Amino acid sequence: MDFTPTEEQSAVQELAARIFGDLSTHERLAAAGSGTDAELWKALCGAGLVAAVEEVGLLGLVLALEEQGRTTAQVPFAASCVYGVLALTAHGTAGQRGRLLPALRDGGAVVTGAFPARGGGVRASTEGELSGVVPVVPWLRDATHVLVPDAEHALWLVRVADAQAEPLETTAPWSAGRLTLHRAPAERVGGAEAYEDVLATARTAFAGLQAGVCAGSLARAVQHTTTREQFGRPLSTNQGVLLRAADAYMDTEAIRVTAYEAAWRRDEGMRYGTHALTAAWWASEAGTRVVHAGQHLHGGLGADVEHPVHRHFLWGRQLDAYLGCGAELLSELGELIVAERGPSLGSDRVEGVGASREARA
Repeated sequence: MDFTPTEEQSAVQELAARIFGDLSTHERLAAAGSGTDAELWKALCGAGLVAAVEEVGLLGLVLALEEQGRTTAQVPFAASCVYGVLALTAHGTAGQRGRLLPALRDGGAVVTGAFPARGGGVRASTEGELSGVVPVVPWLRDATHVLVPDAEHALWLVRVADAQAEPLETTAPWSAGRLTLHRAPAERVGGAEAYEDVLATARTAFAGLQAGVCAGSLARAVQHTTTREQFGRPLSTNQGVLLRAADAYMDTEAIRVTAYEAAWRRDEGMRYGTHALTAAWWASEAGTRVVHAGQHLHGGLGADVEHPVHRHFLWGRQLDAYLGCGAELLSELGELIVAERGPSLGSDRVEGVGASREARA
């Protein structure tokens, strides 16, 4: 395996770092409240970062999302790229891609996802109409379309205008909403394998976002403890502080490398479902530890909800909840490993884009 970014992927990461660093400042984030920074989103789309995901793949997106996470920038970048660009590129028909991808590239359309599927949550009729309620959909207030899995794990694309979207406030500023569907017209996206692939892609991408959130939290903690003095010396000279920061660094690196591996395997057309679950587990479990450590290392300042590090704490906890708690992910991972090695499945199990190609090889 080789996680070395291509020239194009490195260029995307550098451009993302520059745009997020310039525009996603603490002052702008505070002014935006819980909504999306429309100017930043326009800048990202105008720079071609959304369109570039088609070329640089999931690993390129993960690299860019790390930069978003470092600044906790309030834009639907991950959602629209995962549930829109990558989902349609992999599973959409030629008509769907031709109609929707141009608008997604320039920001004229935004897709979010009602993921993961919940038992009995959404039902599809034989006429292709959806009914049901999804209590929380991140970035729903920004979206023009929603990718919705039904109870049978079939994927459907719904226009927000054909559904009922109610604003919903969460601790993280993700422009979330409650989605209510009552015989809403929808178009099918992909076949039976599409749900598992999009879910694995989302887990990988949001793990990459969590890696950036943790890196940003740790960087703030390092800056604080090296400049703040106690008893005439920097806090960073205390062994307890050093050990806590070192543990947070190792956790962050574990999130990063597992996200890289899952993304690389998808881009190479290899099995990656178990790797996506592994990345999600690290992002959930270790991500929580890192943002708690970042807040703790700020001492009393960490309790100030207006301090920048508090935003990393909220994002880390929200991503933990969105990815699923560690125990759930570990249980699912164990079941998947057992199923893959079970004699009843053999080598025909399809898991993620390119799995059938690898099985034939």
